[in-house]
Amino acid sequence: MENCGAAPKTMTSTPQSSLLRGQDDEQKDYEEAIRNFQTGAYRDWPNEAGFEGLIEEQGPIEIPVSGSIPPWAIGSLYRTGPGIYTIDDTVKGTYRTDHWFDGLAHTHRFDITPDPNDETKVKVLYSSRRQSDELVQHIKKNGTMKYLSFGQKRDPCLGLFSKVMGTWQAAMVPHGEKWIENVNVAILPNLPGLDSVSGNLSHMEAKPAAPLSGGHRVSLPKSVWATTDNNLMKQMDPETLQPIGFATQSAFHPSLKGPLSCAHPQRDPVNGDIYNFNQDFGRGTVYRIFRVSASTGQTEIIAELKGEGVHPAYIHSFFLTEHFVVLCIPSSHVGWGGVKIPWAGNIIDAMEPFDESRKMKWFVVDRTDAKQGVVGRFESHAGFFFHSINAFEEEDGRRIVCDMIKYRTLDVIQKMYCNVILQRDGATKRFWDDEKRAKGAMLSMTRFSLSLEHSDGWSFVAAEQVSEIPAPHVGELPTINPLFATRQHRYVYSLPYQGRSTMMDGIVKTNTETREALFWDIPKGHSPGEAIFVPRPRTVVDVEQEEDDGVLLSVVLDGVAKTSYLLCLDAVTMKELGRAEMGFAIGLGFHGVHITADN
Repeated sequence: MENCGAAPKTMTSTPQSSLLRGQDDEQKDYEEAIRNFQTGAYRDWPNEAGFEGLIEEQGPIEIPVSGSIPPWAIGSLYRTGPGIYTIDDTVKGTYRTDHWFDGLAHTHRFDITPDPNDETKVKVLYSSRRQSDELVQHIKKNGTMKYLSFGQKRDPCLGLFSKVMGTWQAAMVPHGEKWIENVNVAILPNLPGLDSVSGNLSHMEAKPAAPLSGGHRVSLPKSVWATTDNNLMKQMDPETLQPIGFATQSAFHPSLKGPLSCAHPQRDPVNGDIYNFNQDFGRGTVYRIFRVSASTGQTEIIAELKGEGVHPAYIHSFFLTEHFVVLCIPSSHVGWGGVKIPWAGNIIDAMEPFDESRKMKWFVVDRTDAKQGVVGRFESHAGFFFHSINAFEEEDGRRIVCDMIKYRTLDVIQKMYCNVILQRDGATKRFWDDEKRAKGAMLSMTRFSLSLEHSDGWSFVAAEQVSEIPAPHVGELPTINPLFATRQHRYVYSLPYQGRSTMMDGIVKTNTETREALFWDIPKGHSPGEAIFVPRPRTVVDVEQEEDDGVLLSVVLDGVAKTSYLLCLDAVTMKELGRAEMGFAIGLGFHGVHITADN
C-alpha cells in the first residue's frame, strides 16, 4: 500500500475513490501492513502538526465548505483529546509530554447550521477551548506534573510514594485542586444525576461561566461533561466550552469512591439511563456496576464484582445489551492490588508484564433486576482491548454477542508514546523492528459469544470466539450507527493502521457479515480522527432504513499543509461529499459526539 495517493496495485478501486477488499485479501493486507512498518514506509507521512503549536480558537469562526454536507446533518459535533504537549517556560526548563494520551485536554465544537441564503447548503462554525489552564500553571510553577497520569514518566525527585504513604486516595489530586486534573478522553452530553453543579458541594465544585460567545446560537445540549479513566468528570459550558465544574462519581452514590472507572459510559438507547463501573482497591478489588436513571437522576448499584477472577486492571470500555451489562477484565492487570499506580506515578508502569496465562474474565450482570446480579462468568484467551464496539442478544436473551477491537498483547500501549509516533531518537524503528512486538501491537475485530445456558453464574466457562477480522481491514476508534446500539449491527467504521503512517492512516467500513472492507482512499499525509456516524433522519417513522444510510464526520489532519478539515463521507460508498477546511491544525484527538435538537 505504498502508493498513498491512488489505489495500490493490490487494491480494487471502486468508482470515485473508495477501495474494496474482501476476506481473501485479509492475510496479504495484514502482512503488507507489517512490512510497511518494518521497512519504514511511514517516514514521509508527517504527524508533527497534530502535536506542536496547536492554538485555541474561542470563536465561533466560520470555516469555508467545499463540496456539500447534507442539510439533515445539522447539529453540533463535539470533539475532545490532547492539545498542549510542550510547555517551555517552567522553572525547570521545557516540559514535554511522553505519551499521546497525556496531552493536555482541548475540546472542539463544529456547528453545522443551515445556510440562510440557500436551504440546500450548510455553514460550519468552529470554536475550541483548552481545558487545562490550571494544570499548565501548575507545571510552569513546579516544572513537572506531580499527579498521576497514564504514561508520563515519573520525575525521580518527587518521592511521591513517601508522601502518599502507599494509599490510592492520597495519590489522587487533593479536592481543592481538582481543576488541575487532565480530563481529555470522551464527551458525555446531558448526563443525568448531575444536571447542576450547584448540587452536593462535598463532591462537586463550580466556577462562573464565561459570557456567551457573540450572538451565535445553535441547538446545544443542556450539559456537557468530559470523562477519562478515573472517577472524575469535568463539566464545560455547552456554548463557550469553558470548564465550569467537576464531580467525582461519589456525587452519584457514596459507595462509588474507588479511583478508577471507565472513560466510556454506556447509555440505554431507549430510556437514556447511564451505566458505568467504579473500580475500588483495598483488601481486594471491587467493581461496582451502577445505573443513573435519566428520568429521576437517582443512582442504583446493580452489582458488586469481587473474589475469584476479579483483578485490578486498566479497562477503557465495556458492553451493554438490552438486558445485560457485560464487563470484560482484560490481561492488563495492575500490580500490588492496584497500589503500584501511586508508586509508579502512572498506569503504564504500574501494569504487570503481559502473561499468556492470565485469561480475560467476563462477567454478565442482569441490568433489569438488581437482585439477579451476576448471571454468567466466562473466560477467553489472554488479550487486551481499549474499545468495545457493540453487543446484542440472540436466542431470546440466552446468548450474548460482543464485538471488540482486540490486541494479542499490551504492546500497543508502548507504540503510542510520542517518540514512537513522531519518529524521535530512533524510537519508531526500535519498536517496529521487533517482529513479535509489532504483531502484538496489531489489532483485530474479534467477536465473542457468551451462552448463558452454559453458565451457572458462579463458575467460569469458555467464551466462544466466533470470528476475527485482522488489521488493516478494521482499525481503532470504532463506531457504528448509534441507532443500532444494543441491536444486531452489520457495519463498523474505524481507523486502520496500514503502516503508511505511525498513526491511523485511513477510514474503513467493515461488513461483519461478508467481511468486506471498504476504504476511503485517503490522501498521503492525511491522518483522520474518529469517524462519527450521523444517521439520515427517517422520513417515514415506521419504515426501517438501511443501517448505513448516513454520513461520517471526521476531523482530518493534513500533515503536509499543517492544517485540518472536517470531512464528510457518504457512509454507503465511503466517498467524500464535502469538507470544511481550517487554516490551522487541530490535535489528533480521541472521541466525540454529534448532537442534534432531538438528542
